[in-house]
Amino acid sequence: MPTVSVKWQKNVFDGIEIDTSLPPYVFKAQLYDLTGVPPERQKIMVKGGLLKDDGDWSAIGLKEGQKLMMMGTADEIVKAPEKAIVFAEDLPEEAQATNLGYSAGLVNLGNTCYMNSTVQCLKSVPELKSALSNYSLAARSNDVDQTSHMLTVATRELFGELDRSVNAVSPTQFWMVLRKKYPQFSQLQNGMHMQQDAEECWTQLLYTLSQSLKAPTSSEDSDAVKALFGVNLRSRLHCQESGEESSETESVYSLKCHISHEVNHLHEGLKHGLKGELEKTSPALGRTALYVKESLIDSLPRYLTVQFVRFFWKRESNQKAKILRKVDYPLVLDIFDLCSEDLRKKLEAPRQKLRDEEGKKLGLQTSAKSGSKDSDVKMTDAEASANGSGESSTVNPQEGASSEKETHMTGIYDLVAVLTHKGRSADSGHYVAWVKQESGKWIQYDDDNPSMQREEDITKLSGGGDWHMAYITMYKARFVSM
Repeated sequence: MPTVSVKWQKNVFDGIEIDTSLPPYVFKAQLYDLTGVPPERQKIMVKGGLLKDDGDWSAIGLKEGQKLMMMGTADEIVKAPEKAIVFAEDLPEEAQATNLGYSAGLVNLGNTCYMNSTVQCLKSVPELKSALSNYSLAARSNDVDQTSHMLTVATRELFGELDRSVNAVSPTQFWMVLRKKYPQFSQLQNGMHMQQDAEECWTQLLYTLSQSLKAPTSSEDSDAVKALFGVNLRSRLHCQESGEESSETESVYSLKCHISHEVNHLHEGLKHGLKGELEKTSPALGRTALYVKESLIDSLPRYLTVQFVRFFWKRESNQKAKILRKVDYPLVLDIFDLCSEDLRKKLEAPRQKLRDEEGKKLGLQTSAKSGSKDSDVKMTDAEASANGSGESSTVNPQEGASSEKETHMTGIYDLVAVLTHKGRSADSGHYVAWVKQESGKWIQYDDDNPSMQREEDITKLSGGGDWHMAYITMYKARFVSM
């Protein structure tokens, strides 16, 4: 095999052997290893012109020790990354948790699934986490007792630990303080802690936080929990016997979905929950009489909580029983028809604007005279907070805008969390949280085992058997800018 030398730019490569039994492309590959110039860019001068990839060596007349000249630019040398590659498993645990897209699970400390599922649902409310992060001993009101303060701090610390962790978190400190504040959660049976009611845990925890996170002013706007979850009801009471009528207002943190043989859907159950009977003293009769109470929603919260009234006291067996009936609930809930007349008037303009915007997207003409109720319409989320009175709240205008815009509630809510109970007994079974993440993905928090779920499977938790069935649902309000 003849040997040649090749000059390329200022470099000379001597003693290169050429196997003339192989096509010139192989020789070019040798030069690629030496120079970094890909074969397709190489221009090698030989007798008769440029060396072709499939040329005939015998026709070229190559001589021993011949000097060849090559032109061409080499590939850019791949530089080492400025920062070393870090694999996900080598990241700090907090960074791993952020990349994962959802927070850690909670260790079951012995029939504490009722507590774990409650914590995971409430933790999904960013405004509540923000209020907790601003809570300190200095901001503590004089009306807040020591155990309430301890439970508030324990909640804040547990929320933070869940966000920072990849592995399951043990809520030992939180559980200890919860039982100290509410001794009913310390009940034992055969030496083990009993299963408790998740709705009771939810209600007691929110009540404590509402007291602790209340700013030391008389303004209702200072009540962070009420602004997030509080629903004002306006009720009319009518005594059929005397004809007396009266009205009252009250604030609650959840609506009740009453379940009967007539109820197949959440909306029907809410209507039943806003009507009822009670006994009270009648001034006209001078004795106790039966009153019919009908309530309407007079203000909307940012987060609407609904409890499915599945558990009741069975006198025959002297124990709690569970209603297994299937009750469907939607991903999008419209409660316009459950609102008072005054609140409906406030909602009409935002809902009309929403319909106009949706109509434009569909290429339809808008109408200013169209009806105010539309349960299936969707609107764009606006990141703004409500003031708890059903009225608008002002947000910063966009850069370059000529005037400020306000965000208004619409009476339409999106499902963001479901707390389910599995089993036929109220004093046993298993609680699980199903929470929608900011990314739109749904995560099932089964104690220490989070797992991803499909959105279409979330509404199947409606009951009718031994599978998980919705016990508490939480919806987030939609707003429109005007």
